[in-house]
This record gives sequence, C-alpha cells and structure tokens, in this order.
Amino acid sequence: MIPAPALDVGAALPLLIISAGAFLVLALDLFLGVRSAAADRYRKSWTLTVASGITLAAVIGFAASSFGAGGAREFSPEHPMFLLDRMTSFGVALVSVGTLLSVLLSTYYLKELGIQHGEYYALMLLATSGMILLVGAVDLVTTFLGIELMSIPIYVLAGFDRRKLRSNESALKYFLAGSFASALLLYGMALLYGATGETSYAGIGGFLREQGIEPLSAIGLGLVLIGFTFKVSSVPFHQWTPDVYEGAPASVTAYMSVTVKAAAFIALVRLAQATFGPVAGVLGDALWVLAAATMVVGNLMAVIQDNVKRMLAYSSVAHAGYLLLGLVAGSADGYQAILFYLLAYLFLNLGAFGVVVALTHRGHDADRFEEYAGLARRRPALAALMTLFMIGLAGIPGTAGFMAKWYVFMAAVQADQVPLVVLAVLASLVSVYYYLRLPVLMYMREPSEAAGRLRLTMPETIALAVCATAVIVLGVLPNNGPEDALSFLRAFDWTRESIAALSR
Repeated sequence: MIPAPALDVGAALPLLIISAGAFLVLALDLFLGVRSAAADRYRKSWTLTVASGITLAAVIGFAASSFGAGGAREFSPEHPMFLLDRMTSFGVALVSVGTLLSVLLSTYYLKELGIQHGEYYALMLLATSGMILLVGAVDLVTTFLGIELMSIPIYVLAGFDRRKLRSNESALKYFLAGSFASALLLYGMALLYGATGETSYAGIGGFLREQGIEPLSAIGLGLVLIGFTFKVSSVPFHQWTPDVYEGAPASVTAYMSVTVKAAAFIALVRLAQATFGPVAGVLGDALWVLAAATMVVGNLMAVIQDNVKRMLAYSSVAHAGYLLLGLVAGSADGYQAILFYLLAYLFLNLGAFGVVVALTHRGHDADRFEEYAGLARRRPALAALMTLFMIGLAGIPGTAGFMAKWYVFMAAVQADQVPLVVLAVLASLVSVYYYLRLPVLMYMREPSEAAGRLRLTMPETIALAVCATAVIVLGVLPNNGPEDALSFLRAFDWTRESIAALSR
C-alpha cells in the first residue's frame, strides 16, 4: 500500500477559504432565488457582497497573521509546488484587498447597469483563488494552473454585461489573445522541462547554474517570459488591453487592472529570483528592450486617447514598463521596489476607476473626457479624489506614485541602468500631460449636460476613502529624504527569504 503524502494543509488555507467562500456565494444565490422586484434583487446583491467581504476579510487576516509569523511552509514538503512565505502572504493580502475594494465598488454599479447576478461575486472569488495559487507557486505546473484559474473567470467577467456589444467583444478578444499567450507559456514550460528535467523553480535554477544555458532552455525561458508579459500588458503583447478595459464593465476593469498585474508580477519576481540569475546576460537585453518599448508606447498612445478607460489602459501599459525596471535591475532592491510599486499602484488605479464607477448613470459608464467637464462644481469631492489619483499616477511628490517611481528608478540606477532610467523619467514627463487633462476639464471648464448621480453610496465611499488615504500615507510616510525612503523600502527585505527558500 502506497503511503499518503505528508501535506501541510495550513499552507493552502487561503486557497481553501476563498474557494469555500465562492461556493457559499453560489449557494446563497441559489437559495435566495431571483425575484422580480428591483428592491429584492438589490437586497440579494447586498447579501452576496457581505458574504464575499467576510470571505476576503478572513483571507486578509490569515495573510497578515502568516506574514507576521514569518518562515516558510510548503503544502507538500516532499514535492514543493506551493510555498507560503512572506512574499506569498504579501501577494495574497494585496490581491485580496484589491478584490474586496472592487466588490464594494460593484454593489450599486451592478444595479445601475441591471446586471445583478450572483455569479459575478463567485467569479471574482474564483479568479482571486487563481491569483493566490499563482503568487505562491514554485513549480511550473502550479504556475500554469494558477494563471488559468485566474484567467478563465476574468474572461467571463469582461463580457458580463452581455447585452452590450462592446462587452461581448472585449471578452472574445481577451479570450482569444489569452489562449494564444497560454499556449506559448505552456510550450515554453514544456521546453524548460525537456531541457532541465525539472518543473520546480529551484530545480530549474540549480540545473542552469550547474550546466549553463543552452538553446533549448533559453527558448523555453523566453516563451515563459512572453506568457507573463501578456498578463502584465507589456509591449508588444498589450494590444488587448485598451479594448478589454473599454468594453468590460468599469468595476471589472478596476478589478483586473490591479489584481492581475499584481499577481503576475509577483509570480514573475519569484521566477526571476530562482532562474534569471544564471541567464542574466541572455534575458537582460530582452528585458531592457521590453521595458523601454512599454514605457514609450504606453505613454505616447495614452496622449491621443479621448476615452478615459482607454487612457487608463495605456497608462497601465506604461506602468508595466516602470515595473519592468525592477526586473532589469535584477537585484533584491529591484524586486523590493516592484512589490512597493504594486502596493501603491493598487490604490491609485483602483481609486481612479472607482471614480468612473461612481459617476455611472442610467447604465452608462462615464468614460468620455467631455463628461468630466465642470465636475468640480457638480461633484467637488469626486473631482478632488480624481485629481489626487491622477497626480499620484503621474508621480507628483507627496503621493504614493512618486515614492513607487523613486524606488524603481533608484534600483535601476544602482544596477548601472542610467540610460533606461533617463528614458523612464522622460516618459513620466509625457504622462503628466494626459493625467492633468482631467483636472483641467474638471476645474476649468463649464459643467457638461450629463447630470449623473447626486451622491456616493456607502460602499463606494468606503472604497474611495481607503484608496485616497493609502495614496497619501504611502506618499508622505517616508518623508525624511532619500535615506529614510530607502530604509522604508527595506521593510520588503523578506524577498531575500524567498530566494533562500527557493534555493534549498
């Protein structure tokens, strides 16, 4: 009789909690039923929001407890595939906070669009379970499972407003492009396994350090990198981003714009820690070109947009380029800078899309620039919040966006990537133009004819208040100069623990 493998179920507890929560939401949706009265549907939506919020709060609490405890736990110590360490705990908390804020933004928004269906919340939770699996993956098999479990629910969410052609189109484009990227990713993983005989990150890294890089393993790593660059919206694999962001419901766009990027970049950082070192010369130039092209194309294309969601989509592409600077640096400081950048970006971008959600009226997203004209007179609080998020995304001092860019730029400078940093600074100057278009419209133009809603709902108020507070706190907390800022960044020094855990 074959003995059962020793499993540490506690390491997979966040996955179990959120999966149970997703099935609970589906069961509640079935139990509560669908009634004709709009008030009943809204009450059911509130119930599902509360159930989803409790689930996510439990996951965040577990992640915080695990982070404080430190150490590393493997779900299957004999065959490590999922590692619960501080980096995983940080990633779990990050994507769970993003999901929780997105759920709060969705409650009234779904009612406004007339798409109050219980499976919406279940799909969000299931997508988040894939992200949790992805951020803790230390094996190619687990990585692929996490990416697919994350992606498939989001394909559905992108087309959730199925009565609108744009929503259906965005889902189809995302599905087709995502399937192509997944095929390349899987082919690259197969080549890596064929070249090294290993699927674990530690095994692949050890083989490359001992045997050196070969054409087969180099091609395999390149294809895996292509699969990840699709998920993070890096040029030239970014074409899906503006169309999907524009066509998907605004609450879905808010959710996927921050959580997918966070999960994919954390997984990429973990893969880079284990395997990129032995092949730094081979992949370094490719990452340099990717970062430069992504910053330039993202910012230049954002300048010419007349749709707010498309502008934020190309802005997301540009920010992927800044994040790639940390990978180009290839140092612990660079990886730490990526993690802090993801934290700041979550609140900045989610807050900006949250304002778009809050302005939705009569089933129409406020996604045209003209609709923001004179907003400061009609909705001064929303205009002030949008201005804060825009200057934060532009990297103006005093906001989280400035500190995030400072960290990645400094890490790249310390890695002797000065020309790339100069290009990044110039690209950031270009971004100031299109980010400040909205404040100029809101404060210096006459109000548009669109009336919009007169007040924020309580969930929207909570979500936007959390985002605004985080943007300010993360921007002014390390305020005693560069040395204090770098000391604050080194709070992420546990990335070294992840390197040690992978190389055991």
